[in-house]
Amino acid sequence: MLLVTGGAGFIGSNVVAALNDAGRSDVVVCDWLGTEGKWRNLAKRQLVDIVPPAELMDWLKGRRLDAMVHLGAISATTATDGDLVIETNFRLSMRLLDWCTMNAVPFIYASSAATYGDGMEGFDDDGSLPALKKLRPMNLYGWSKHLFDLAVGGRVANGEPLPPQWAGLKFFNVFGPNEYHKGSMMSVLARRFDDVKAGRVVQLFRSHREGIEDGDQRRDFIYVDDVVRVLMWLLATPSVSGLFNVGTGKARSFKDLMLSAYAALGTRPNIEYIDMPESIRDSYQYFTESKVDRLCRAGYNGGFTTLEDAVKAYVGDYLDRPDRFR
Repeated sequence: MLLVTGGAGFIGSNVVAALNDAGRSDVVVCDWLGTEGKWRNLAKRQLVDIVPPAELMDWLKGRRLDAMVHLGAISATTATDGDLVIETNFRLSMRLLDWCTMNAVPFIYASSAATYGDGMEGFDDDGSLPALKKLRPMNLYGWSKHLFDLAVGGRVANGEPLPPQWAGLKFFNVFGPNEYHKGSMMSVLARRFDDVKAGRVVQLFRSHREGIEDGDQRRDFIYVDDVVRVLMWLLATPSVSGLFNVGTGKARSFKDLMLSAYAALGTRPNIEYIDMPESIRDSYQYFTESKVDRLCRAGYNGGFTTLEDAVKAYVGDYLDRPDRFR
């Protein structure tokens, strides 16, 4: 069997879909389904079991797994319950790392670009302890992910036991089908698509930084299909371990993102710019861009979808259809 924690979530459910499409029906999901309709992310899938996170360690006793893909986490950058976030994102991750080490099971886990903080130290996925210790995440979620990266990096540096394959993936701004349960954490494209379709005005933030135009704040937007392709490659390439950025390596603006949606629908843009709330102006990131050299040197050659092509696929295959789920 293959276990996907967070398998009912956004990226997790897309991984489960890819595993099913590859002919694997022996997939177990660990997740809370809750009341936000997350079950719809799995409605087209074949699974062996759905295990609540609180029961996972007991469920694992005596089990054999081909691999564990650990994507489960409290992923909201606005989360404030420190004890809950650390228990969920760090301590459970440590227990799963130990289990995979003791049972010689490949372990692929989600880190985050949020570990880079304001980006002043750059976006280089150097997994060495000296490099990791320079990073200063700006929110609780990012810190919880960073703490686990440090723990893994410490074991590597000290020559301590690890799973036969381990890989941490620093996801950048992922968007695509099955993100609809995420509320305010959805991509701006998913949040605003109905407005785009209806011709209503779409609001983006003005720039409050000299030399940067309104709407030209930039992110490394990556389509979820590309993320899944990296994960599937790692599962098929057990000789590769390490900490890797998962982004396109090319920052694009929020304006570009929304203009691509209008282009995909063949409609006239209707964008206006509003002041950014003062509460976030000082901490707002104007630029993120991954370095993907390390992933490519490790042998990944799957490439990345352009923003325009990704938005066209998302709109045409999902957002502009009655059934938006993968």
